[in-house]
Amino acid sequence: MARPAPGSVIVPDWHETAEGKEYLACILRKNRRRVFGLLERPLLSPPVAIDTASYKIFVSGKSGVGKTALVAKLAGLEVPAVHHETPGIQTTVVFWPVKLQASSRVVMFRFEFWDCGESALKKFDHMLPACKENADAFLLLFSFTDRASFEDLPGQLARITGEAPGVVRIVIGSKFDQYMHTDVPERDLTAFRQAWELPLLRVKSVPGRRLADGSTLDSRAGLADVAHVLNGLAEQLWHQDQVAAGLLPTPAEKSPG
Repeated sequence: MARPAPGSVIVPDWHETAEGKEYLACILRKNRRRVFGLLERPLLSPPVAIDTASYKIFVSGKSGVGKTALVAKLAGLEVPAVHHETPGIQTTVVFWPVKLQASSRVVMFRFEFWDCGESALKKFDHMLPACKENADAFLLLFSFTDRASFEDLPGQLARITGEAPGVVRIVIGSKFDQYMHTDVPERDLTAFRQAWELPLLRVKSVPGRRLADGSTLDSRAGLADVAHVLNGLAEQLWHQDQVAAGLLPTPAEKSPG
């Protein structure tokens, strides 16, 4: 499936505008991120009531690449200081408002991230099917400091996404701030993008910035650190839905040239 160019579906950096910050206020409380359960949603005042688009996202990758840390960053939660393998399936809900380019309409995206430890996936046969069932997107992680996790990507793509050709697939490289010590040079990333034609995003592993008290996460600053991931995910998913609904042409329907 053809992928949209970044910024062609949603308004880039809209979250930094005055209008965008008004909507972000519903997922923040005094510069702290609100935590939402599976049945909860942000409270919007009537003048800014908007539609919600909900999606299930399965986060895949080798043990230790930073799956749980990535989801924590996206949700504005503390990133564990020490790696502990996720014992089973962990679900986390993240809300993210975006403004559509074509209609200037604001939509609230609801991402339900599913994270499962590698050992649990191997031990219990039902875990992987449960994570993949009705998934709208797969996030496939590797670490810039772990060459083996990058080389495992083709296997992940076959193992995780082989039977779900219509699901959005995004590759994310973690620990990008340790790029000076990378085991994955840029030429290999270029070759991978050319071979697989998938979006490839990069995230840092540094701890989140703090408020003046020195201990509380600064959620506004944290949002700026992960906005490119949330926007990229929203863009790919919305484009996929538009194609599926017949509102955009499929690659086969596009005229050549």
